Amino acid sequence: MVRVAFIHPDLGIGGAERLVVDAGLALKSRGHEVQFFTSHHDKSHCFEETRNGSLQVTAAGDWLPRHCFGYLYAFWAYIRMIYVSFYLVFFSSWRMDVVFCDQVSVCIPVLKLSKARIVFYCHFPDLLLTQRKSFLKKMYRAPLDWLEEITTGMADIVLVNSNFTAETFVSTFTSLRSNRPRVLYPSLNFLSFDTPVAEEETKDLIPPTAKAVFLSINRYERKKNLNLALEALDWLRNIISDKEWKDVHLVMAGGYDERVVENKEHFLELCKLAEQYNLSSKVTFVRSFSDAQKLTFLNHCTCLIYTPSHEHFGIVPIEAMYMKRPVIAVNSGGPLETIQNGVTGFLCNPDAESFALAMQKFLKNPSLRSTLGDAGKQNVIKKFSFDVFAQHLHNIVCCLYLLEFDAYPLD
Repeated sequence: MVRVAFIHPDLGIGGAERLVVDAGLALKSRGHEVQFFTSHHDKSHCFEETRNGSLQVTAAGDWLPRHCFGYLYAFWAYIRMIYVSFYLVFFSSWRMDVVFCDQVSVCIPVLKLSKARIVFYCHFPDLLLTQRKSFLKKMYRAPLDWLEEITTGMADIVLVNSNFTAETFVSTFTSLRSNRPRVLYPSLNFLSFDTPVAEEETKDLIPPTAKAVFLSINRYERKKNLNLALEALDWLRNIISDKEWKDVHLVMAGGYDERVVENKEHFLELCKLAEQYNLSSKVTFVRSFSDAQKLTFLNHCTCLIYTPSHEHFGIVPIEAMYMKRPVIAVNSGGPLETIQNGVTGFLCNPDAESFALAMQKFLKNPSLRSTLGDAGKQNVIKKFSFDVFAQHLHNIVCCLYLLEFDAYPLD
């Protein structure tokens, strides 16, 4: 049994949060002792396992600001994580053997002051997630980018979520090329997707007249390219018959946090775009949906529309495929490793015409939903099961604890 501390910036709802929650559950299932430390944990906006006692969570430093008048988000994220790390190492009663840290690496020097071994999970290099259009922004980011590379290299082992991210990591952090990261694919806890949905949770979520329901699930962020879903729907209208168009509906369900300005702004932008295309009656927007609602959407949809380009991994397509739903996604990044073109879904160019033509296939041949859906579920069970993920993570933790890397194969 190894005592593992997870340290994460904001334990809300998102792909990164889903991964660390699953990692904690995976290690608990292998008999390890787990506790989470974070700078923010809102019980009204988090995964159920962090609220119901399945995972113990301690929040520290939430009094620190998140930004200064809408600026310096990265700086304050670093400060908050450093504070949580100091709390964990010097003031908490938790004595850990291994620390699992993700997203923000700048806290690793503090964590190294303990005797614990450090796992850093790099979802994607942070320095690539922001633009530097002005001289001031370049000056502000320069020391942060330098710190990210230096401190990432201080981890005992670096994990990434896909081969795409691994290649990006190597080309971005040139000083760390000798420390190639290892790929640990995210997983699904199948039991949570096999749970029956209560009838009251499903009422009025899907228009009863819709026979072809296309579903988009992603955070309301501009980088997720959600405009593409609306543009594709508008294009689809022009290449199908009026009778087919009557059966079509799009559900756009997105992660939404009132504290995040971009979430609020982009949600309104998408609503206005739907009005501009005269699609308001054909689109249902949903914010901050529950797990039961997500299962309802996946149960009723024809296929998933996944719009981000160069996505690091993308857990939502895995969820959809497990629920026997095909996926239409952009032909770049993580989906290239998770979706088999023409077998479990369709990989398309990131333009409205390509997506609309793929959507049209499900209207012309409704049996594709079950044919591709069945293949998708088998693919997920084989490659992304919770048991496979748990065993790999167990091996990694044991390797670090025993310092015997030959004893436990990581790949």
